[in-house]
Amino acid sequence: MSIRVLVADDQDLVRTGLVMILSAQPGLEVVGEAADGLAALDLATRLRPDVVLVDIRMPGLDGVEVTRRLAGPGVPGPMAVVVITTFDLDEYVLGALRAGARGFLLKDAGPELLVQAIHAAADGDALIAPNVTRRLLATFAGQTPVIPVQPIDPLTEREEQVLALVARGWTNAEIATELFVGLSTVKTHVASLMTKLDARNRVEIAMWAYDTRRVRADQRLPRASRLLFGG
Repeated sequence: MSIRVLVADDQDLVRTGLVMILSAQPGLEVVGEAADGLAALDLATRLRPDVVLVDIRMPGLDGVEVTRRLAGPGVPGPMAVVVITTFDLDEYVLGALRAGARGFLLKDAGPELLVQAIHAAADGDALIAPNVTRRLLATFAGQTPVIPVQPIDPLTEREEQVLALVARGWTNAEIATELFVGLSTVKTHVASLMTKLDARNRVEIAMWAYDTRRVRADQRLPRASRLLFGG
C-alpha cells in the first residue's frame, strides 16, 4: 500500500518539484497540494494523508502552527508531519519539533533523504537532516532546562541505554547492533519509552533526554563492547 503524502509549499516551482520527486518514487502517492498554511490544514483534515510535508514559512499559517494543529500536544489522532525549509534557524527547528514534527529537512537535502524522511515519518520514526542534528544537539545542551514530564514508571537500565542512543539519532537497527539485541527487542524498548514518557515519537523521546540532561552534546557514548548488559 502506498504512503499518501500531502505537499504544502507557497512557492509554485518548489512545490511542483517536490511533487515530481515524490510521485516518481515507488510506494509514494501525492494526494494533494497546498500553497498556504490554511489550505494545508484544510486538505490534511479532509484527506487524512499518511504524511504531511510542509514548508516552514507560508502565508496564512506558518509551518510550525500547521504542525501544532495537526500533530501537537493534545491533538486527537495526530498526523505525521515533516517540515522542509531553506531556513535552518534554531528557532524554526526547535519550534517545529516541539510542535510535533517527525522530521526536519533543508530543501537542499536531496531526493534520497527526502524519501527517507517520508518513510520514517510514516513508520512512526523521525529523521532530521544530519547537519541540523549536529547543531541541534549543541542547542539542546546550551538551553536552560525546562521542567520535564517525569516518567510514569522509572526507566530500566536498558531503557536508559536505548534512550541515549535514540537521542543521538540512531536507528533501531543501529541500536540493535550496538547493544547486541534483536530488532524486535529495540522496538519494544522504544515503545516502552514512549509510554513511560508520554512521548508520541522518537523526536519527543530525544527532547526529553536532553531536557533531563541524561544526554549532553559533549558526551561521548561508550561502545556496547565495553559495557556489561543484563539479559
